[in-house]
Amino acid sequence: MADLFSPLTQRSVTFRNRIGISPMCQYSATDGLPNDWHLVHLGSRATGGAGLVITEATAVEAIGRISPADTGIWNDGQTKAWSRIARFIDSHGAVPGIQLAHAGRKASTQVPWKGRDLVPPEQGGWQPAGASPIAFADNYATPLELTVDQIHAIHDRFVDSARRAVEAGFRVIEIHAAHGYLLHSFYSPLSNCRTDAYGGSFENRIRFTLEVANAVREAVPDALPVWTRISAADWVDDGWTIDDSVALAARLKDVGIDCIDTSTGGNALRAKIPVEPGYQVRFADQIRREAGIATAAVGLITGAKQAQAVIENGQADMVLIARQSLRDPNWPLHAARELGQADRAKPPVQYERAF
Repeated sequence: MADLFSPLTQRSVTFRNRIGISPMCQYSATDGLPNDWHLVHLGSRATGGAGLVITEATAVEAIGRISPADTGIWNDGQTKAWSRIARFIDSHGAVPGIQLAHAGRKASTQVPWKGRDLVPPEQGGWQPAGASPIAFADNYATPLELTVDQIHAIHDRFVDSARRAVEAGFRVIEIHAAHGYLLHSFYSPLSNCRTDAYGGSFENRIRFTLEVANAVREAVPDALPVWTRISAADWVDDGWTIDDSVALAARLKDVGIDCIDTSTGGNALRAKIPVEPGYQVRFADQIRREAGIATAAVGLITGAKQAQAVIENGQADMVLIARQSLRDPNWPLHAARELGQADRAKPPVQYERAF
């Protein structure tokens, strides 16, 4: 029986425990370049005992950033800057992972502490593009509808960024297909009213996500895992559902995806989400059972015993910690001690006196 501090192996990669650090945007980059903030932020989670540390949503092209302060990996300078961070994470026993993203219709917005209004081109923003010309909210831009040629070009940018990520030293590549961003906006009926091969039926709406997943899987060495984050439900009656997610997850498994990072929401302002501790675990559990693929659970997982129960009960293969990690970068070390497993999560030798 697995527990929170048992290792997990996917392909040639072994995670020292079942605790991952979830992608969390820091809105602190310039021209897509990660900097010292990102090194310290991500590096401290590695020294804090996590088994996997995933970068924030990292754009595959400049107009794919959520804000002008987001990171990217579409050029050589960014690739080199990320390599320093990946190397540090790896040197402290955690697996470095990167989330490749395109914000789609939710791009070109302000950083959160300045509000979520549109950043216009004259202030360093750009015209967002998406599945259909449907704005996410009144204070967001109406996106340009992508042509088929533009869809194919973005597909190629995901592939190029995946290759760059491997070059930079990342050993888990995650495709961001959740939270109302570009790929989610294609598979959700709330944001896709296309009538071509990328809209209408379920098969057409998932086409872009599957094409990207298949191409990224082919571009990444067989020895390395490729994950996909999805929103398992839109939380509205006429939106994407958990049954849709099970079907998509099974198709992603068929093209070689190794794990479904299971989140929800982000594509509808009218969604009524019952936020409570572990509120998304049941989705990870259902996808794991019904699609037969590994899952990672995320969402208000804050306690050691809570996280342990998710793994012990077979609801997910890994738990991802987000805000709790911001409060306590050493959460895995503290969780090990609470669970009586201090010998399985060692602090850096420089910190041993504190433990």
